[in-house]
Amino acid sequence: MSMTMQAVVFHGDGKWGIESAVKPSISADDDVLLRVERASICGTDIHILATPPGHPATAGSILGHEYVASVTEVGAGVGHLQPGDRVVIDPNITCGLCRYCRMGMTNVCENMTTLGIFRHGGLAEFNLAPAKSLHKISHEVSPERATLAEPLSCVLHAFEKAQLTPGENVVILGAGPIGLIFLLLCKIGGAGKVFMIEPVEFRRRTAESFGADGVFDSKTGNIAAEVKAATGIGADIVIDAAGTLLPEALQIVRPGGRVILFGINQHADRQFNQYFTTRYEVTILGSFIQRTEFPKVVRLLESGILPLEKLVTHRLRLDQIGEGFEAMRAGEAIKVVAAP
Repeated sequence: MSMTMQAVVFHGDGKWGIESAVKPSISADDDVLLRVERASICGTDIHILATPPGHPATAGSILGHEYVASVTEVGAGVGHLQPGDRVVIDPNITCGLCRYCRMGMTNVCENMTTLGIFRHGGLAEFNLAPAKSLHKISHEVSPERATLAEPLSCVLHAFEKAQLTPGENVVILGAGPIGLIFLLLCKIGGAGKVFMIEPVEFRRRTAESFGADGVFDSKTGNIAAEVKAATGIGADIVIDAAGTLLPEALQIVRPGGRVILFGINQHADRQFNQYFTTRYEVTILGSFIQRTEFPKVVRLLESGILPLEKLVTHRLRLDQIGEGFEAMRAGEAIKVVAAP
């Protein structure tokens, strides 16, 4: 058996390469050796590869934090997994001991590290992950749907914070993969109407095909006026899936409504007038990754309720991953999935 594998390696300063890397091996009792089935590109990967970077990462690490894999070998201390099991991966590894972990806020762990960002990830033929990060999933779930477990877990965490009441109207800022997952969840969650705001025509068309009740071009017209005309009083819930649009969200939300801030952009520096938030009792909630969503996500994926595979616009081999990066940068892709 070969002791090397192909992998997408990050070199820092926007540089990366498809290289021959050493195949990982079990070295700790809780290690699990995985054969990667599919891995997808996240917007975070594009931020990592930007110059200057929009997200930190470890130079020399293998990228890819969204993936599905099969177990090939387990460490001596692993009891709930065995070779042949199929798993989805929670890439965020928390310590369990810091102040926030002990408060149950594992998503803000003081010692967190992440597979595919700070440690080797899934854009490779094999990956080594701690057993606690792995969740078994049925072999019946399509690989493309299973690959999207991680972004679904993050969106579900934010969706639960929104506390959608059936019949409420929702506006989603950004029709990329995250915005579209929010759309699907809001639809099955009983939203009255779901509107999306997106500057890219390709993504607006995609949002319409996913069942959005209205899709507005953020580059034209008065979006706040259009939303108010469509809803009567403004949106009950506004979700910023882009990470830069709080001022716009506050123009769209109704008095007493909720704004969910999901997207992250370290370079965003926006100003807004606090008066409206206070005067009209608007609730603003931040949401970062997830805490306990993966068991729920596995059930959702196995149920088939959410057709997440419809998000996949590009299916590539690992050695074609550069085409996927370019398509994401150009706004010509929704989700890119690679097979090692």
